Amino acid sequence: MKPIEPPAGYSISCDPALLNLDTVHGFIANSYWAKGIPKTIVEKSIRHSIAWGIYFGAEQVGFARVISDKATFAYLCDVFIASEHRGKGLSKALVAAIKAHPDLQGLRRWMLVTVDAHGLYEQFDFKPVQNPERHMEIHQPGLYLEGQPPA
Repeated sequence: MKPIEPPAGYSISCDPALLNLDTVHGFIANSYWAKGIPKTIVEKSIRHSIAWGIYFGAEQVGFARVISDKATFAYLCDVFIASEHRGKGLSKALVAAIKAHPDLQGLRRWMLVTVDAHGLYEQFDFKPVQNPERHMEIHQPGLYLEGQPPA
C-alpha cells in the first residue's frame, strides 16, 4: 500500500513525541466507543500501540492507533479526524500511511470495528468478518462510565 499525500499544510507522523495527549483524550473520551475513558488509560493505550497523529501545522487534528504483534495480527482503532478538518481526504491518507508502515507488512489478519465508516475501510481491503460465528468477544461498553478504577 502506497502512502497518500495529505493536503497542503497537513502532515502525518507516528512519532509519539508529537502526539497531544489532551487532544486525543478529549476526542476519545467523548466518542461512542470509549465514552468517559480516563486520560491515564488513553496514555497507556498509546504507549503500548503504534499511534499516528495528523497535524495541521503544529495542531493535532486526527489520530489512529494500531495494536499489533507486528508479525501476524493488527487491530486498527481509535481513528478520528476533528470535525472541522473532515472532508479533505485525511482519513484516506491516514489509513494509507498506517497500511504502508514497515512494521505492519505481511500480516495475516487486520481487524477493526466501526459503526459508520465501512466505505472508507473497504477502500483498503477491509471486508465484513467471514464466519462471524467463529469470532467471540468480551465487550463492556459502559465500563468507563461505571467508575471502574483506571489501570
